[in-house]
Amino acid sequence: MPMHGISILAFDWTAAFTALAGVLVGGALAAVAIRLLTGSVLGAARQEAGTIRKAAESEADALHQRAKLDAETAAKERKAQIDQEAAETRSELKQRQDRLAKREDSLESSMSRLEEREKVIDKRQKTIDQKQQESDRRSEALEIRDEEITTKLTEVSGLSIDQARDELLKRVSEASQEEAAHLRRTIMERTEADARRDSREITVMAIQRFAAEHVAETTVRSVKIPSDDMKGRIIGREGRNIRAIEQATGVDVLVDDTPGVISVSCFDPIRRAIAGEALSRLVADGRVHPSRVEEMVATVQRDMQERIVERGNESVVETKMRGLHPKIIEAMGKLHFRTSFGQNVLRHSVEVAFLSQIIADQLGLDSTLARRCGFLHDIGKAMDHEMEGGHPAIGMEFAKRHGENRDEVLNAIGGHHGDIPSTSPYTPIVMAADAISGARPGARRESMEMYVQRLQQLEAIAKESGAVREAFAIQAGREVRVIVDSGRVNDDEAFVIADRIARRVEDEMTFPGEIKVTVLRETRAEATAR
Repeated sequence: MPMHGISILAFDWTAAFTALAGVLVGGALAAVAIRLLTGSVLGAARQEAGTIRKAAESEADALHQRAKLDAETAAKERKAQIDQEAAETRSELKQRQDRLAKREDSLESSMSRLEEREKVIDKRQKTIDQKQQESDRRSEALEIRDEEITTKLTEVSGLSIDQARDELLKRVSEASQEEAAHLRRTIMERTEADARRDSREITVMAIQRFAAEHVAETTVRSVKIPSDDMKGRIIGREGRNIRAIEQATGVDVLVDDTPGVISVSCFDPIRRAIAGEALSRLVADGRVHPSRVEEMVATVQRDMQERIVERGNESVVETKMRGLHPKIIEAMGKLHFRTSFGQNVLRHSVEVAFLSQIIADQLGLDSTLARRCGFLHDIGKAMDHEMEGGHPAIGMEFAKRHGENRDEVLNAIGGHHGDIPSTSPYTPIVMAADAISGARPGARRESMEMYVQRLQQLEAIAKESGAVREAFAIQAGREVRVIVDSGRVNDDEAFVIADRIARRVEDEMTFPGEIKVTVLRETRAEATAR
């Protein structure tokens, strides 16, 4: 058993050595083969590397030569540019040097001229100083001489210096006043002639183009009664019917001894018209008692309201007004029942509207706006009996409150009587048209008592002026002739007196149209033959 195991172990080692020897021999052969193969590859690689190196060296030489040429070219171009800039700089410096040289020459010449002027000025200053000294000496001599002359004049005239000065100023003032009056007279005559010519042309043309009917309505409302029996029925038992009428209409019913007439009195023209119409209908109906009176008055009030609106719309259509508030139209309709100096105010407003339009056309202004101003100028008279203040201010506020926002229209309403300053040319146009409408023949009438009172007031104002001997109102108060003392008033002062009287008449009197003031300076020469 032991011997057998040893033989097996020896067998294994032999095989191992044999295998190892084979491996070593194979590795040696492989190494030899690899070395041979590597040597051939390395040779080829070295040969190719040499070829690449030679190509790179030749390309580097070419790039070096090209870079050298580019650098030389750039250096030449930069040098040429620098040389050009240097030449331009030298040229510019030379030009500046030339200009500086010219300026130096000019300054030198200016300095020389200034030196010459200084010399001339010095000479003139010396001459002036000498003349000033001589003038001072003469002034002193003149002052001494003036004092001597003043002293002698004072001794001769017996007046002091202050008295003589006052006398001289008085004489100069009198002479200046005469010259000023003469100049004023000349200017006024020329201005009035030109203004009268132009205004006459415009006014005549306006009147010719708009000729309204010469109608004047009375302000007294009277109701005809067919018999005294009907008058008694109107009065009623213990006056109950009259009281019912007065209570329902707000008017005063006047019953006197005049046969066949009952008068109605009220400041409100609408109420007066309602009362008169109700009385007329009651007389025609014959049934007069308090309940019937109330029923009739209510009916007339409804009819009157419709009539007011109808009259307002008719006037708006006639004057071609647009954009008016219904309240304004109603107020214009109420003017149909209002009179001014016997002239129907609604017809007067329509007249003023068309006259304003015509005048505006002549002056080259907006005729539509002028017609609107003229139509609405008296709208305040529709409610002036209900509110405090004059109708211009009331009308302006009423129109403004109901949508009338044109400043020209509002100023014409509020300023057509001069209550406020005129801010547009349409206000004086309305004032002129208002005067034309009120002053035309037949437009207005006044009572005898008011007529006589106006004439007396006109003559009294004229007589209060100084140096007036007599004054006479003629032509129905359209003119006042004033006779002055010819010994106290000259021709120029006569014009001043006439203007002063006219201004007082404007300020103190109310009148339609215009009043002419004529001052007569009469000189009488008398002689007696025997």
